[in-house]
Amino acid sequence: MIQTEKPGETQRKGVDAGACLLPVSVIVAARNEARNLPRCLDALRNFGEVYVIDSHSTDATCEIAVAHGANVVQFDYRGGWPKKRQWALNTLPLAHGWVLLLDADEVMTSALEAEISQAISNSSCDGYHIALQMHFLGRQLRHSDASFWKLSLFRRGKARYECRLQAQDASMADMEVHEHVVSDGPTGRLTNPLVHRNVEALFRYIQKHNEYSNWEAKVWLNRDGGEDERELQPAFWGTQAQRRRWLRRKFLMVPGFPLLFFFYKYIFRLGFLDGIPGLIYCCFQSIQFMQIKAKVYELQTRETRLG
Repeated sequence: MIQTEKPGETQRKGVDAGACLLPVSVIVAARNEARNLPRCLDALRNFGEVYVIDSHSTDATCEIAVAHGANVVQFDYRGGWPKKRQWALNTLPLAHGWVLLLDADEVMTSALEAEISQAISNSSCDGYHIALQMHFLGRQLRHSDASFWKLSLFRRGKARYECRLQAQDASMADMEVHEHVVSDGPTGRLTNPLVHRNVEALFRYIQKHNEYSNWEAKVWLNRDGGEDERELQPAFWGTQAQRRRWLRRKFLMVPGFPLLFFFYKYIFRLGFLDGIPGLIYCCFQSIQFMQIKAKVYELQTRETRLG
């Protein structure tokens, strides 16, 4: 059941009654994001509607969302599929023909907003990839291949998340990890990026990525039995997402891969030019792969004992 908390105003907070809002429905996934959420929602005041999909946060996430004029919807994850954002796409009574998916630590810019306003009038595209401008420990990461492209903007009903694993549980996070949005029609790229600036402590960063590695390990063991006929296929010459998936499939289990990955990010992709934040970021990325490999080994060993 959808549980919503709707603001009492007839228009979004901070927007004049006569203002022309962008006909875009924004979905923001959140859980205990009181520190990140105000900046995210402040930048969305010109969008037609904003939903914050919460997971029973224990901080002020819901109060902040309502104060900014957003609709708060609680998501109760009990395992399986769909997870949080696909559930929202399936369930919410969205008012507009275009959907924008954001995380609470992603911030819209005025340049990107203007570009979106033009892009949604283009009848030849059903979706748009948007880059993330990564900020980590207070510094923009300009190197180490830290930028990502995501299909964040698309026509309602024309795109959905791929399902790579049905047998999921709460230990793997309640929202999509590295499942990608797949579009039914042609897509394009927007020039201006979203600003990805997480101000949470490193404790939360490590906690989230621990959950992500649980998911990655199960996906790796299930890699020969895809759950979705439209799953994004690994391809070295494909999109950025397809190339990254191809590289993981080919090299994840190569001995010493986490260390090789660190040197690739930190030396060959010039991560050292981003100072101490760049060093920590590259280390954490490498440790993530070490966690996945260790958990794959753990699962395989457990299956062998039980088998």
